[in-house]
Amino acid sequence: MIDKLEMLLALAKEKHFGRAAETMGITQPTLSAGIRKLEEQLGVRLVQRGSRYGGLTPEGQRALEWARRIVGDSRRLRDEMRASHAGLAGHLRIAVIPTALTWAARLTAGYAERHPNVTFTVLSRSSGEILQMLDNLDVDAGITYLDNEPLGRMTTEPLYREDYALVCPPQHPLAARARVNWAELGDLRLCLLTPDMQNRRIINRNLMEAGVEPRVLVESNSTIVMVSNVLNGPFVTILPEDMARFTAAGHDLALVPIERRGTRPEVGLIAPHQDPRTPVLQALMKLAEGLKRGD
Repeated sequence: MIDKLEMLLALAKEKHFGRAAETMGITQPTLSAGIRKLEEQLGVRLVQRGSRYGGLTPEGQRALEWARRIVGDSRRLRDEMRASHAGLAGHLRIAVIPTALTWAARLTAGYAERHPNVTFTVLSRSSGEILQMLDNLDVDAGITYLDNEPLGRMTTEPLYREDYALVCPPQHPLAARARVNWAELGDLRLCLLTPDMQNRRIINRNLMEAGVEPRVLVESNSTIVMVSNVLNGPFVTILPEDMARFTAAGHDLALVPIERRGTRPEVGLIAPHQDPRTPVLQALMKLAEGLKRGD
């Protein structure tokens, strides 16, 4: 039945029989037959069918919740059995907010040094997409904000709190300042992350609380695009200090710290609450705890 539940997960995610079959590497008739077989085994109709996919029935929605649990448990069982006879090995998929990608690199580098038989996929995603991917079992863990969105039933391991810096050309009037405040940034030509990103909403809130309306001329979901615009045009950007230092390294740019306002946003590693947790994921959480302590 596990393979049929995997088909249901793929169909619920893609909302299209053809695309779901393609993601699983099978034909559409095979997927359709598998879903029908699952319906026969459960004795209920799971999918609204017409000329195309019409969504899940109420029973299908409930079955989807069970499918996520059962498929997740089966994957954890497989990983634990592998670790018991072959040592720590496998593949970890991590979705990361763009401003925390440098921390993701620290995690994967430290992990690879300790456990060379584990490989990684690291994806840059918004905080909302990370939660959805965890729910859909598309990733094993995420690095995201811990205190700005409801996380649901997640295990969390804090990593750091964000401080921000203005990234600007060295000839900019603010470049020589030791520090700037948020109220001074309202008239600047800003490049910022897109509004679907939690970082953008945090920056907007800081600016509005300082009494200024952000003047955003360029939006992107890539910090590289933002810094490139500062290098090539009359723009400035705002980034967490760690990401600002990384992206500006080797470039003729100035980094000016921005005053702190209220509680600093906390970023950390999150994973679905599991008991037991797979050895591979447990090692990742332990490494994250050590990174925060500076081990």
